[in-house]
Amino acid sequence: MSRGYRQLRREEAAEKTRRRIVQATFDLHGEQGIAATSMKQIAARAGVSVGSVYHHFPTYGDAVTACGTTALGRHPPPTAEIFAGVADRAERVRRMALAMFELFAAIRAFASVRADQEKVPALVPFVAQEHEARLALARGAVGDTDADLAPTLAALMDVGVYEAMRAAGLGPAQAAQQVAEIANAWLQSRQAVQEEV
Repeated sequence: MSRGYRQLRREEAAEKTRRRIVQATFDLHGEQGIAATSMKQIAARAGVSVGSVYHHFPTYGDAVTACGTTALGRHPPPTAEIFAGVADRAERVRRMALAMFELFAAIRAFASVRADQEKVPALVPFVAQEHEARLALARGAVGDTDADLAPTLAALMDVGVYEAMRAAGLGPAQAAQQVAEIANAWLQSRQAVQEEV
């Protein structure tokens, strides 16, 4: 065996271990939250030593960042592309609600990301990124003439709303439908008031 081949095999094994660690981190975050997860638990779930976890991720923040980056790579936040060819504002709102709630369902730790950001500073950029993406989507949903309504629409599509709807027994599609109906009724009432003035 050549030295280059052995080196390649070691690199492949290291990458495989790294992926197992990231997946274990992702799973644990979804099950018990981010601040409640330890490097020891990650090692046990990944089937590696604690030293191996620290070899790949020198700090817990490094593991959190890798996990978040991987999660968003697998499940990227929706963009204005979901509105392509849709002129109807009510339909854009429905599409936004469904896309956001499907994202929150795919990445179960989103609620923990927000709640744990003060305890785990590595989460702060992820919270800001998600908020900005949701706000941009809300602006696209309401359009330029109603851009002042975007922050409220974005708030209606927040992970906290999704979690409350989930706790009420609704799946992502059902929750999205309910929230979209509420948001569209509110937007219609606002439009009616503006037309009266």
